[in-house]
Amino acid sequence: MRRTIAFCLLFVVGTVAWAQEKQQSITPLVRAHSHNDYQHGRPCLDALDCGFCSIEADIYLVDGQLLVGHDRRDLKPERTLQSLYLEPLKKQVEVNGGRVYRDGPTVTLLIDIKTEAEPTYAALRAVLKKYAGILTVFHADKTEAGAVSVIVSGNRPRKTLAEETTRYAAYDGRLEDLDATDSASLVPLISSNWIVTFKWRGTGELSQAEKLKLKEIVEKAHKAGRRIRFWSIPDNAAGWSEMLAAGVDLINTDHLPELRDFLLKSGR
Repeated sequence: MRRTIAFCLLFVVGTVAWAQEKQQSITPLVRAHSHNDYQHGRPCLDALDCGFCSIEADIYLVDGQLLVGHDRRDLKPERTLQSLYLEPLKKQVEVNGGRVYRDGPTVTLLIDIKTEAEPTYAALRAVLKKYAGILTVFHADKTEAGAVSVIVSGNRPRKTLAEETTRYAAYDGRLEDLDATDSASLVPLISSNWIVTFKWRGTGELSQAEKLKLKEIVEKAHKAGRRIRFWSIPDNAAGWSEMLAAGVDLINTDHLPELRDFLLKSGR
């Protein structure tokens, strides 16, 4: 029995040491965003292994549980927000001394609500409170950064979020929010569909007119203390290059290793 206990302890210590050593070899990429992350073989973990600092998960409220998937037909009882994302992130924070990546930046967890806004957010709020120790806390006019910042997208209960004096989640804005007077603690991120706003699809060069338009959007977001992200961008080196050049904060991709290698080669 003593040998078994000793072996288990050595195994645990060895596993933690291995995880720490592995993490030290990973470069955190603050501009890398894993779009529809749950579609990868190892949700959350594949993105973390590539150094991504922003991860996206779609959630559905089903029988009181927050299930992760792109469509309802994809949902499985065991694939909850907690099991796929919050628990792995919590373990990373515990292993790495209070951060997802040791001495690294805050990691964004973008949660896209697919079911009705109010009841789904109510369930999400209750779940997030259980992970308060690793989460950024948002107040009316200030933000206390934690290891993980949750931002709510999709069906967002804006009024409810705005009225909360203390929150464990913030609001994902849209381009119309660029001129809003809301604080960056409520709306720290602006997300928009690239193909609705721009004509360029990754072939040839981005026109000067669209480069200027993109630059103006980015500058306006930054002036208000907000980050900017586009989904449905050309998901290749051409698209990523234009996002980098314009100062887009989060680069959307479904191709994790490819974007990682691109950003590392670009020194970003």
